[in-house]
Amino acid sequence: MPMHTRKFLFAVLVGLVSLAHAQDAALLAAAKAAQPAVIESLKEMVGIESGSANVAGLVRMADYTENRLKALGAQTERIKVSKGPGAYMVKATFTGTGRKRLMLIGHMDTVYPAGILASQPIKADGNKLYGPGIADDKGGLAVILHSLAILKAAGWRDYATLTVLMNPDEEIGSIGSGETIAALAAEHDVVLSCEPTVSKAIAKEEGLLLGAAGTAQVFMEVAGRQAHAGAAPQLGRNALIELAYQLQQTKDVARSVPGSQLNWTYANAGIVRNQIPEKAVASADVRTFAPDAADRLLAALKAKVAEGKLVPDTTTTVTMTVGRPPYAGDERAKALAKRAQAIYAELDGRPLRLDPMTGGATDAGYATKSGKAVVVESFGLAGFGYHARDEYIEIDSIVPRLYLMTRLLTDLGKD
Repeated sequence: MPMHTRKFLFAVLVGLVSLAHAQDAALLAAAKAAQPAVIESLKEMVGIESGSANVAGLVRMADYTENRLKALGAQTERIKVSKGPGAYMVKATFTGTGRKRLMLIGHMDTVYPAGILASQPIKADGNKLYGPGIADDKGGLAVILHSLAILKAAGWRDYATLTVLMNPDEEIGSIGSGETIAALAAEHDVVLSCEPTVSKAIAKEEGLLLGAAGTAQVFMEVAGRQAHAGAAPQLGRNALIELAYQLQQTKDVARSVPGSQLNWTYANAGIVRNQIPEKAVASADVRTFAPDAADRLLAALKAKVAEGKLVPDTTTTVTMTVGRPPYAGDERAKALAKRAQAIYAELDGRPLRLDPMTGGATDAGYATKSGKAVVVESFGLAGFGYHARDEYIEIDSIVPRLYLMTRLLTDLGKD
């Protein structure tokens, strides 16, 4: 091939690559125009106190989000959770003209108790907008609502189905909505989960998440025998002493079980001062990073307990309650996250970090349960202070995050 032909083909290739990552000026302009409305939506949602046990507040959040989704043209329904306080999921379905089946998820509940706004009011301070639950996850809901509004205004319908699911119990393990998330995700090609990303000021750059721990809780119960602690302690079998022994025995068991983490966090024994306790209980927080880690950890704990006891005639029982499955982004998820990185780079080279794992747990675990959908986490706003005093979002993350969501959805529609 002549040199001038090779140069020409190389120039064409470079041009195509540049075109693939060219900034979408219309979407960026729409994202900038939407920022004031996003701030207003955040204030409205944070003004609705919606802790996981606050059913009345969660119903108000369901009213708010369902009305917004209906106004965007969705067919909506409420799905009652199967367990827990008794609130509702909001499901919205959009029907388009394309081929992809896309799903967006976020949650309406927060960790904060009723009345929290009295001591932690909504306030702005420079680039920070404060409010209980504003980042986790009302910022994520705002990204969903306003991204869809931008795309509706643009006339975008390049999808077969676009489903939005907002649940009311994420902060308590999605105990009544997790299986619904899993079932719906299995019917879609791509799921984008809208938990917040860590503040750029804290983590140097915003990110997406490709892995999150699963959760479980281990319970240990020791049965002993009561006796008078002063007159006849020798007749008793001290469950508290045996529990302390077994906790020491098992505290490092997870080190021998790859993909697991265990920390004993609670213990209780005894009723009165002058009685040898016949019962003692403890529980542990468990994090899992592999699908079978919970089962392997439980087996290892039982085996360790069976090795021996300190107090004769006591019985120790170990059980486990499994919560969310772990989320581990596969190669498809990594490829999708890299597409998102390229889109962020369209914003004057703005970096986007890809985090491989967090010890926290998210509904992305349920979304990946079937293995069918491509799932990526953390499309919400940048923020910090989740589950703590003075939770905030960074205002200058609104436009980039709206651009990322809208640009990625339109990009997916072209596949």
